[in-house]
Amino acid sequence: VQLVESGGGLVQPGGSLRLSCAASGGMYRHCVAWFRQVAGKARLGVASISSPVGTTYYRDDSLKGRFTISRDSAKNTVFLEMYGLEAGDTGMYYCAAHSGTLCSDWTRYRTWGQGTQVTVS
Repeated sequence: VQLVESGGGLVQPGGSLRLSCAASGGMYRHCVAWFRQVAGKARLGVASISSPVGTTYYRDDSLKGRFTISRDSAKNTVFLEMYGLEAGDTGMYYCAAHSGTLCSDWTRYRTWGQGTQVTVS
């Protein structure tokens, strides 16, 4: 599986963005997640989604109301919709995948995209 992210950019506080992660090679029975990394800090899982059921996981409850992860299996694409963006959401967002079922285990992700920058300012 190869992953390519898109959709990042500069947005004002309170704004919204939709990130896309397109996979070549298919995503069936793969967990796909979005991670955020701030310069000098480790990547942190934000949200993940399972296949084929589509069960979603979020790092904490505070994200559920503002971020939504979803997938379009026909297009092998996973989305992260972000609303009410805050300065603290700024970072490089990476899409990642692993061929397992423990989608909420952020340590299992081994396949990564190149990232897309989100700046809230």
